Amino acid sequence: MRRWLYIVLLSFPMALFAHQDTIYFHPDTTTAQEEYKYYVDLNRQPDAIKAVWLGAIFPGAGQMYNRSYWKLPIVYGAFMGCGYAISWNHNRYSSYKTAYIDLYNDNQAGTVSEDPSKSYIAVIPEGYDLERVGGKDRWLNTLKNQQNIYRRYRDYSILATVLVYALSLIDAYVDAQLFDYDISPDLTLNVEPQIILDQQRQQSAELKLAIRF
Repeated sequence: MRRWLYIVLLSFPMALFAHQDTIYFHPDTTTAQEEYKYYVDLNRQPDAIKAVWLGAIFPGAGQMYNRSYWKLPIVYGAFMGCGYAISWNHNRYSSYKTAYIDLYNDNQAGTVSEDPSKSYIAVIPEGYDLERVGGKDRWLNTLKNQQNIYRRYRDYSILATVLVYALSLIDAYVDAQLFDYDISPDLTLNVEPQIILDQQRQQSAELKLAIRF
């Protein structure tokens, strides 16, 4: 049942935004050469605000709405990587936290043992024991440091997830705003002489570089 729910959630946005773009081709008669330029139907120009709201509700939906489907693997790959980092660092943090609490309590009660079922023994590297890691007091400090390190890594991973989420919204907004931006391949460089007049009405020559894009 859960698998079908995931399939529905992933396919619904695709079905909602999937459509074929309408592109019109006609000659540009203002130039001597028979050049063709394409014009996208401006009625289909995406709404930047709507793209942001869709991306905020369902990550990646803004890119689907803008028909930038090639960005979806990047967006979902980033979220999956951050999610894995959060899970892994949190599990390590929980293990060291539990081991620290158990060792602290057993040390206070004088019941520290080498029992493999003890959490503070289970996290000791293979081939080591309490004596080889510096004794119970040193191992207690090590466990405290380790739990602080992985808690910090987990928090960094959460921050990275928030950053990826914000960047996906920014990308959806900018992509929608630049929908009708002219990306014509007609990029030319013209070099021509030019006569100019200075403030004293004196003529001088210069070389003019003009880039058209």
